[in-house]
Amino acid sequence: MSGSALLAHDLVRTLGARRVLDGVSLTAAPGHRIGLIGENGVGKSTLLRLLAGADEPDTGTVVRPSDLGFLHQEMPFDAGSTIADVLDDALREAREILADLDRLTGALAAAEQGSPGYSDLLGAYGQRLDQAQEHEAWDADRRADIVLAGLGLGMVPHDRELGSLSGGQRGRLALAALLARRPAALLLDEPTNHLDDSAATFLEEQLRGLPGVVVVASHDRAFLDAVCTDLIDLDPAVDGPTRYGGNYTAYQAQKRAERDRWQRRFAEEQAELAELRRSVEVTAYRVAPGRVKRDNEKMGYGHTTGRVQNQISRRVRNAARRLDELERDQVGRPPEPLRFRATALATASADGMLLSLRDVRVPGRLTLDRLDLPATDRLLVTGANGAGKSTLLAVLAGRLAAVGEVRRRPGLTVGMLTQDTVFDRPDRTVRESYELALGAERAESVPLLSLGLIGVPDLDRPVGQLSVGQRRRLALALLVADPPELLLLDEPTNHLSPRLADELEEALGTGPGAIVVASHDRWLRSRWPGREFHLSGRRT
Repeated sequence: MSGSALLAHDLVRTLGARRVLDGVSLTAAPGHRIGLIGENGVGKSTLLRLLAGADEPDTGTVVRPSDLGFLHQEMPFDAGSTIADVLDDALREAREILADLDRLTGALAAAEQGSPGYSDLLGAYGQRLDQAQEHEAWDADRRADIVLAGLGLGMVPHDRELGSLSGGQRGRLALAALLARRPAALLLDEPTNHLDDSAATFLEEQLRGLPGVVVVASHDRAFLDAVCTDLIDLDPAVDGPTRYGGNYTAYQAQKRAERDRWQRRFAEEQAELAELRRSVEVTAYRVAPGRVKRDNEKMGYGHTTGRVQNQISRRVRNAARRLDELERDQVGRPPEPLRFRATALATASADGMLLSLRDVRVPGRLTLDRLDLPATDRLLVTGANGAGKSTLLAVLAGRLAAVGEVRRRPGLTVGMLTQDTVFDRPDRTVRESYELALGAERAESVPLLSLGLIGVPDLDRPVGQLSVGQRRRLALALLVADPPELLLLDEPTNHLSPRLADELEEALGTGPGAIVVASHDRWLRSRWPGREFHLSGRRT
């Protein structure tokens, strides 16, 4: 087992001025499928590159199987290569094993038992036979066809050049080549990107069937739940990255238990601190010089004063010492989960609706007969790519003109999170943009850092320098801090860590007003608590 395991010890990697990984260790034995999770920038992709040997650590060691596959962002083939070229490369080792078996079979048939070299031939044959069974070499070509079909490439001719494929098709082809190859260790970075539901489910089945090591970085909670035997949370913690046994559901349960313990300890320590402060203050007053004696203290005071004073002074010192220790070592308050900070719920019009659509059309993009949104509605919009989900949200927001009847409650406030967020003033910092959008009073009452969507290093960065994901987080923060009566969210969990996506989902269930969400997120869709509205993609 140790020969096929993937072992990393005390990895340190600094990129620029930032230490991305600081003493990370990992042990992955065959049969274990480990998920790497955490916020963007915590080092998931960096760790995968170190494990694969595509990058070298500053310090630390990696021991990896010789047969290792790594899903690169781009395949190591030029644009003129064909799908057949990629598959031939993926199946080369399996075909070589089978060719060697045929050659060794012939050599053994021609040699006499006990003749010189016979035992060496037999040993080589046994070794190759084991490799053929491990790689399922006899089934390699059929497996390649099954994998291509399962990932949505079955109808693409094998003579198609890579340069003619879309980015999503090239990503799926790279994944198909690795699955067809079946390496002893497989490293994947966001493998469900560009996959629809059926392809993602197919990938999960394939990975569960692999006998070797799988290490995968992913934000896809449904994928993590279906595939992983262990999860490693790379978000900063006192004791470094934390490994959790089980799938994503088990991870959630363990994180909830951790938070409950943290909350209990914080509450207990705060209660003890209050008691110690009171005890020190009251006891110190009781022994204060010049305090007026009560009548029952005056008689015999001279005989007992030394002993009593010493006892009380000792209690004061002990309480003060414990108070000092606890104030120094107390745990911090657990961060509040993401929650909408609303001042009031929306109110409906006389017919009970915030917004109603009748016979709405956006030529070539959307056809809709009827849709009503009550004041506290929770609506999930589903449909295939191109069905018109984003178009519908833009119509509801009033950002896109449509043919037909669109009735809004007078004065209705609407906010929308788009997939590509652009700010009018890219030169303004994150802090300035937040304060100017909300107003000073609201920004002060709901500090940006309290939402957990933006980190301290980004507060004074111009918004124009933020990544797409960071801009969306800032836009989401504005909606969370001052939510509208109608909230429209287009793929809201994109670019969020699994933890933040969990918090956002919970917040959506209890948030104010009406909420409409369009999402491909399988985990969100499978747990949606409200209505579902499916767009078939019918056009006029």
